[in-house]
Amino acid sequence: MTELRGALIGCGFFAVNQMHAWRDIEGASIVAICDRDPERQRIVGEQFGVTRRYTDAAELFAAETLDFVDIATTVGSHRPLVEMAAAQGVPVICQKPFAPTLGDAKAMVAACAKAGVPLMVHENFRWQSPIQAVRAALDSGEIGTPFFGRISFRSGYDVFSGQPYLATGKRFIIEDLGIHILDITRFLLGDVTSLTARTTRINPAIAGEDVATMLMDHAGGATSVVDCSYATKLATEPFPETLIELDGADGTIRLAQGYRLTVTGKSGTRMSDVSPPLLPWASRPWHNIQESVLAIQRHWVDCLASGKEPATSGADNLKTFALVEAAYAGAASREPVQIEALLK
Repeated sequence: MTELRGALIGCGFFAVNQMHAWRDIEGASIVAICDRDPERQRIVGEQFGVTRRYTDAAELFAAETLDFVDIATTVGSHRPLVEMAAAQGVPVICQKPFAPTLGDAKAMVAACAKAGVPLMVHENFRWQSPIQAVRAALDSGEIGTPFFGRISFRSGYDVFSGQPYLATGKRFIIEDLGIHILDITRFLLGDVTSLTARTTRINPAIAGEDVATMLMDHAGGATSVVDCSYATKLATEPFPETLIELDGADGTIRLAQGYRLTVTGKSGTRMSDVSPPLLPWASRPWHNIQESVLAIQRHWVDCLASGKEPATSGADNLKTFALVEAAYAGAASREPVQIEALLK
């Protein structure tokens, strides 16, 4: 297979993980990088041996022949960059948050569809191997049809020291973290028809909400609760683990702290350790997220090679993005929000 030539736009905090993962993937490589900050560009370029460097994305597209672009900039720049890539016929994998608004997200999806180029959102949590293990257990039929789920991320971890901008936005936990947990819920239980939400701010030093609870009705008949908190102090800090409870007609699935998976179903009870592997360039406790970056990017390369639509395509992500918008609207109105209306 001819190696795919990619470029990375954005050399910030998280992009280093993406560069490590690209280096590990056969069939693709990053041949150029772009960042408006020459120093960040220099650091990443030297670390990963990339000599073709740009400060302007338009210059990058004009000078390079690319098979894809990986956009890892802040959310406000995503739409112009995605539309620029679409205009050049270059497939796009884009970091989350995908867009500032659902309207922007729809426009980005439409631009890529019109240009006939693939678009995938870099949603990392559903790609974590423990989450994939839960999906495999569900697919085995061991617990029958699920009727209830609780997907939980509760922590007291200081995420602001590494990403201080998170403390300044009016939107915080739903937009930054909850989008992952909501996506996991869709991944496990299917599309959502209505959502009710409550939010609060416990930490007085931040501008946005740091606690959110969402109740959802799923098209398949299941009910789920998604709860997120960065204000929960526990004896053993679980960050950055997502805990999952699924109840089915014939049994239950539990993903507990420490990556302990328990499946009780038709064949009895089976317990297993589904800890993610610690990649050579990863570090605890981030290794589950870092490992998922490799899985995501490998899936992207496989889809480009085979012509398949990515599992977390831009079109699919609109359904998760709508849940984020519904959560904020529902928290403000304290009324249930119908999802279908947001997707029209």
